[in-house]
Amino acid sequence: MLLQNTDMYWILRNGVFEMENTESPKNNKKQNRIFLYNLLMFSLKLFIIAVIVFMLLNYVFGISRSQSINMQPALQEGDLLIYFRMVNDYVADDIVIINYQGNRMPERVVAVAGDTVEIEDDGLIVNGNLVQESEVYTETCQFEQGITLPVTVPQGQVFVLGDNRPQATDSRIFGCIDTGDVEGKVVGLFRRRNL
Repeated sequence: MLLQNTDMYWILRNGVFEMENTESPKNNKKQNRIFLYNLLMFSLKLFIIAVIVFMLLNYVFGISRSQSINMQPALQEGDLLIYFRMVNDYVADDIVIINYQGNRMPERVVAVAGDTVEIEDDGLIVNGNLVQESEVYTETCQFEQGITLPVTVPQGQVFVLGDNRPQATDSRIFGCIDTGDVEGKVVGLFRRRNL
């Protein structure tokens, strides 16, 4: 009497069930080939996923940690920012990641090519109009060591300011910035946790 269980069989001998292996060496080789094929396919899939993730994080998206107080309170020091690299046209109010002297910093675009920027006692003036900024809670003032205003933003550049106006390092100090030095537009934010 035989009871089948995969490649092993239970055989009743003298009233006792005994297990007997009926696999042939040919079956073992076939199973080894199948196992190696499956392992190869799994490794290939992992490699393709790794390449896709690498391409996305290096050419489409970027990740940066906010390491300055430029954008407080909107962004806190230590926040993790995800930015989209495939943007060429920026508009006022975009939060972008710029590369300034080898440092990545988040800033807010306040003027684009062709806009004229001035800072007066009332605040930020763009194209002769006072800008109402709901994200800024401090006074916008000009720095003594900064650039001379008013300034008209040249083609291929943007004028950026930090939301923390009294302490931000921004276009009031280094002037307009080339769009080539803008790494991308912030599209996601992960808040740091105070533990």
